[in-house]
Amino acid sequence: MLGAIFGDIAGSVYEFNNTHNYNFTLLSSRSCPTDDSYMTLAVAKALMETYGKDDESIRAAVAAYMQDIGMRYPDAGYGAMFSRWLRQENPEPYNSYGNGSAMRVAAAGWLYNTLEETLHAAKLTAEVTHNHPEGIKGAQAVAAAIFLARDGVDKKLIADYITGTFGYDLSRTLDQIRPGYQFYETCQKSVPEAIIAFEEGENFEDVIRKAVSLGGDSDTIACMAGAIAEAYFGMPEELKEAAIERLDMSMRDIVTDFVSFCK
Repeated sequence: MLGAIFGDIAGSVYEFNNTHNYNFTLLSSRSCPTDDSYMTLAVAKALMETYGKDDESIRAAVAAYMQDIGMRYPDAGYGAMFSRWLRQENPEPYNSYGNGSAMRVAAAGWLYNTLEETLHAAKLTAEVTHNHPEGIKGAQAVAAAIFLARDGVDKKLIADYITGTFGYDLSRTLDQIRPGYQFYETCQKSVPEAIIAFEEGENFEDVIRKAVSLGGDSDTIACMAGAIAEAYFGMPEELKEAAIERLDMSMRDIVTDFVSFCK
């Protein structure tokens, strides 16, 4: 899960100031967690607390913790519709297919013992807001890639599964995508790009650099790519520490609890 958070932090500086420079400054004094990190942590907390419970309990906990943590960090960069959802007394899904469902799903890729359970949990975490089929698909694709990566599945087989199951085109290269790539916030136009960044990467940092230097919604693309990369490559301790240092104590506690829960 820290891979997702680190990707978000590294990309935060470049979200609205894109860079195509692979050798960008990985972390600066302005690098900070955004909504991607906070919602990733909210989902993680909810899934830990409701592990083994029924679907309605899981959905309710995901919504409750996203609202709780979202209101504690109200200036983290939420989209307009999600910001309104955060403030509703009885929040309802709003048929979104934005990449918010996919950027927050990392915990689902780590917590469960089967791919079927992983896909089901990813669907539940998405549909409290992003109940459009494409919003659910994006979350499931990222969670599935994490599950397969942590299980040691070869990259090509991961790509084959994602393409065959979700229909994403992973045949393109980043060099082919980059020249015409714009700021897309939909799952359809950012989830496959994040997975391609993982596929092309040679180690965790390489994946993050490739993801951010693609441009577009750089913090979210790096968040999704980083989540998969951590599961596949592992993550250097100094980068874990750098991510944790940029979280406050209550968020660090969720990370600590999650690491213990997954053991």
